[in-house]
Amino acid sequence: MFRWWREQPFLVTKLGQLWKLARESHVAPISGSPQLPELVGEDELGITFIGHSSFLLQVGGRGLLVDPVFAKRLILLRRQRHAGLRVKELPAIDVVLLTHAHMDHLNVSSLRWVVRATRRLTGKTPEVVVPKGVGDLVARLGFAQVHEMEWWERLEVQGLAVTMTPCRHWGARMFNDTHRGYGGYVVEGGAHSAPQSVYHSGDTAYFSGFAEIGRRLKPQVALLPIGAYFPDSYRAVHTSPEEAVQGFLDLGAELMVPMHYGTFRLGREPMDEPVQRLMAEARRRGIEERVKVLEEGETMRLSS
Repeated sequence: MFRWWREQPFLVTKLGQLWKLARESHVAPISGSPQLPELVGEDELGITFIGHSSFLLQVGGRGLLVDPVFAKRLILLRRQRHAGLRVKELPAIDVVLLTHAHMDHLNVSSLRWVVRATRRLTGKTPEVVVPKGVGDLVARLGFAQVHEMEWWERLEVQGLAVTMTPCRHWGARMFNDTHRGYGGYVVEGGAHSAPQSVYHSGDTAYFSGFAEIGRRLKPQVALLPIGAYFPDSYRAVHTSPEEAVQGFLDLGAELMVPMHYGTFRLGREPMDEPVQRLMAEARRRGIEERVKVLEEGETMRLSS
């Protein structure tokens, strides 16, 4: 047994890091409180921050959830802030988008709750979009249809256009199932005279692909990660706040909303540091008015 552990240095290191983070996550009580969801009209784009990388999107009159995590714990790792919305108070959800299989993005219990809540409201269940190789994890959760996608594929679903975008991360759920895909999404909807589009990057390090996504898809709003960047080795798969600003500028989007911070203790940086560094860099680059930090449960509305 001890020989096996010596032969698995990466796994041993990761488990040690996770155990330390899990213990620290229980030190202080969970803060924040859920809000009632704010509903928008079909001619408006609505973006509601739920927490971490979870969002309620209202695009073209449709309701979408991206990486919905409502659970208080991910095995041993506990939330630091409550989810901004309650599942039982959500509007009917048409589509769920999952960026990759990591447990802070694909939470099985949360997905079951969402399926049941929409079935109670409408008698139907949402469709789910996942990267290639992830479909088996959601196949038995009650979704009306499971769509697997690869980078740059485009899918028409519920009257919306969904394009899966590349990123720099990894997708294994249990360390060794490295066949699983990962990525982000650009969602487009609305009338031709007033199109709406939003980009959720998923987890990613800074890479040249931001500029290509901007050239190809021209999203209005970019949801970009800013946490879990320290120690510096974490930046192989996560962006620092300064790199997120550069990615936003590469994209050429109108507005940026930060994510992947403040909810789970995943990096060694102080929990309140990512937003502070983000806004300092935005001021330095002269784009402070284009960066919108949303509180959990807060909705940004954009009209045509």
